[in-house]
This record gives sequence, structure tokens and C-alpha cells, in this order.
Amino acid sequence: MTGRPLCNAVLATLGVTFSPRHPNQPHPPFHGRWQRKAMKVLAIALAAGLASSHLVAPWPRTVGTWILQRAEVQALAAVQHGRLFPPQDLGLLEGPDRDAWQKPDQIMDALGIADGSTVADIGAGAGWFTIRLARRIGPNGVVYAQDVQRQMLEAIRRRVAREGLRNVETRLGVGSVPNLPERSLDAMLVVDVYPEVEDRVTFLKNLAAALKPTGRVGIINYKPGRGGPGPAPDEGVRVDSDAVEEDALAAGLRVLARQTLPYQYLLVLGP
Repeated sequence: MTGRPLCNAVLATLGVTFSPRHPNQPHPPFHGRWQRKAMKVLAIALAAGLASSHLVAPWPRTVGTWILQRAEVQALAAVQHGRLFPPQDLGLLEGPDRDAWQKPDQIMDALGIADGSTVADIGAGAGWFTIRLARRIGPNGVVYAQDVQRQMLEAIRRRVAREGLRNVETRLGVGSVPNLPERSLDAMLVVDVYPEVEDRVTFLKNLAAALKPTGRVGIINYKPGRGGPGPAPDEGVRVDSDAVEEDALAAGLRVLARQTLPYQYLLVLGP
């Protein structure tokens, strides 16, 4: 696939469409033929510059499909950044007392994460939980550290290298698509990420597609109306557990367990 067909396919993948202009309708400042040319330049740039990336594996069967997947990942990830945690503030996630109130061992026990497990850290940030997952599962397991921001994945790769861990693989997602292998994960962690997700039911459906039949998803969010770390309760971004349970039901998932943490709640979901 080359030339105009490839450009049009990339644009279609990105959801870009052009409606015809009525003959009596005046031209807006950015319309018609020049709009199409500008968007096709964008498509060509995306298609041409993505072959060097190593974050998505394995390669699809055709180069054309692979290019379209990479274009969608990079272009839509950039659009999403307005809702996401800023990479320059990663230090805020590394408080010395986080182990005490986050209860990572309690969370991993609730999800049945053990030696040799295949797990994912969704919205991994700088990898605080990724490192703890990697140590828990040992050299025979795999951790997919997933995020939609490249800066986060770069920080994780540096951290993993410093720790000498060889069981972590980074994955670049886009929007509600986590970019994980299907039917292969024993457990996933979604820690303080849910409020950033726009299409939450689709997000949960896509997570479920990556689970083994006995796999589990752990959703950890700050409790509304409570203090402690995280976003202030009056900012309106904390999500009530009942809303998550409704989304899970709509996505075809069951609530297997509920636990209370010092400042958060944990919902364990499964197929």
C-alpha cells in the first residue's frame, strides 16, 4: 500500500473525515482542498517516521497494517495528553511513605500475583509499581509496563536498567487501547489511572481481552471525599467505586472482591 491509498488509510485510521461543502457555503479559513493536503502531509509524516519505533511487538503480518497501527498510537496519544499526569511531576509519585499507605503487597496478594506470573502495570508512570511487580514475579514472569506517554516509558526503561531487571517490557498504548497481547495476562494493575480514562467501558473491555480465563484486574482509586495524597477531593476527579462497578458490569466483568486501603479502594474484577 503506497501513495494516496496509504494516506487515505492512515487518515481513516485516525478518524479524519471531510464533509462536502455546499456550493453556496463560504470557505472557512481552513477548508477543502488545502485542508485535505495538510492532513495528507500529516499522514505521510506519520507513516514515514514510525518504522524506527520498537515499542510495539510483534510486527503485524503486513507493513501497511503495522504503519497504520503506529500512526494511530502516536497521533492519538498526543491528543490525549491534556488529561494525563504531567511527566515533569513524576517525583510526586515517589514519596518515602508511599509503601506504608499504598499497601503494594496487599494489592498483589489480592490479585494472586506470584512467581512466574504475567502481569501488566497500566498507566505505569515512572514505574513505582512496575519495579515491585517485577520483583514479585521473578525472572520467570513478565511485567508489561504500559503507558500512553513516551516520557513515562523512557523513565521506566532507565529505572529498570538501574535495578538490573530483565523481566519488564514497555508498551505504548493509545486512549482506551492498552496494546497488550490477547488472553495472556494473569493480572493487571490500574492504579490511580481510571479518572484519566475517557471511554471507560471500552477501556475495561480491552483490558478483559488481554486476560487469561482466570485473570484479574485490580482497579485502585482514591476514595471520594477523603484526604491524604492524590488529587484534592474538591477537584472533582476522584471516582466513586459504585461508578467503576457499573462500568465493569457494562464491560462484561464481575466484581470478585472489594478491599479498603488507607486512602484508596481496591476492586478486583474478572471475566
